[in-house]
Amino acid sequence: MEINGQTVSGTARYDEMGLSPELMRAIGQKGYTEATPIQAGAIPYFMDWKDVIAKAPTGTGKTFAFGIPMVEHTDPASTDVTGLVLAPTRELAIQIRDELRDLCAFKEGVRVVCLYGGQPIGSQINQLKKKPQIVVATPGRLMDHMKRRTVRLDKVETVVLDEADRMLDMGFVQDVTRILDTMPKRKNLGMFSATISREVLDISWVYQREPVEITVQADQENRPDIAQFRLDVDRGEKADMMAHLLEMGNYERVIAFCNTKNMADRLAGLLAMRGISCEAIHGDITQSLREHTLKKFRDGKLRVLAATDVAARGLDIDDVDAVFNYDVPDENEYYIHRIGRTGRAKRHGVAFSLVASISEGLRLDDIAKCTGSQIRAVHFNEKGDLVAAVERL
Repeated sequence: MEINGQTVSGTARYDEMGLSPELMRAIGQKGYTEATPIQAGAIPYFMDWKDVIAKAPTGTGKTFAFGIPMVEHTDPASTDVTGLVLAPTRELAIQIRDELRDLCAFKEGVRVVCLYGGQPIGSQINQLKKKPQIVVATPGRLMDHMKRRTVRLDKVETVVLDEADRMLDMGFVQDVTRILDTMPKRKNLGMFSATISREVLDISWVYQREPVEITVQADQENRPDIAQFRLDVDRGEKADMMAHLLEMGNYERVIAFCNTKNMADRLAGLLAMRGISCEAIHGDITQSLREHTLKKFRDGKLRVLAATDVAARGLDIDDVDAVFNYDVPDENEYYIHRIGRTGRAKRHGVAFSLVASISEGLRLDDIAKCTGSQIRAVHFNEKGDLVAAVERL
């Protein structure tokens, strides 16, 4: 791990960080004793109210890195919003809220609410009337509440932009800057992301003061253990190939990524026809149905989740056995985020990319080159075993 360009140790125990008994009890209830590198790097600076810009691989514990200090700083007796987390998608916002509530389990009086589109605004207004100290929100819905004057941010002290690069890339730059401009008492701003884009640096330059720059590289200690494979297959046989791989590997919890909403729906139907439980999540599905589908998947009642990239951004599901690129992604970054859904929490994971055209093959070759991914070409031999494919000319 690097802090301001200097290599430092990335190891620390929670009981060495001077945390309150309430937080230590909540962390212990989760079964954690040792902080991840991003947590070891960021928590002390956040506790000291420093601005932080942090880059770390997906699945390395960024939420606790900012959540632990935010909860520690929160006064249970306060009736003002003092902590704000902005997230690019509803799913990620809900996840962050749930993790923060876990941290608040023994800190009586600290209230966390989540504001996002797709849910009736009236129910959110009722939650805000209970005077929460921490708000987790998507930028668009938070702006709606600000216009209605149902939320006040003038007492906010800590702001966090989670998945900052994605949020700004999705067109929320103006909303984010307007939100930041409404908080005169802000003490520190944290920006957490898997990649640091030009837009992230622009926000940092304007709104942060001498930020602490923390970088956690995907080294052998925190790099997900993911075996990556490429299979060349006729387009009409993709669903059969996927069904065969599912049975061969006995994978019980799988995410299959598609480039379009239509293909996600189609794949769900194709797998269902083959006796494999699968449902789709994408932007055209109502929020309540998406949450219901995700709950079924987490509870093990759904074997395959067919997802578009935006819908699956930030999903925190630790025990995904395998990821399928049913469609080769259009962006290099999407590939990294897709396969990062498996091999989490130091488990072994596997990722299959199904290639059905020359253009898909060229895209995957480019992804492997640009991301440094080791993607092995494999095929089934006459015995039905998966073996290394002959090198392509």
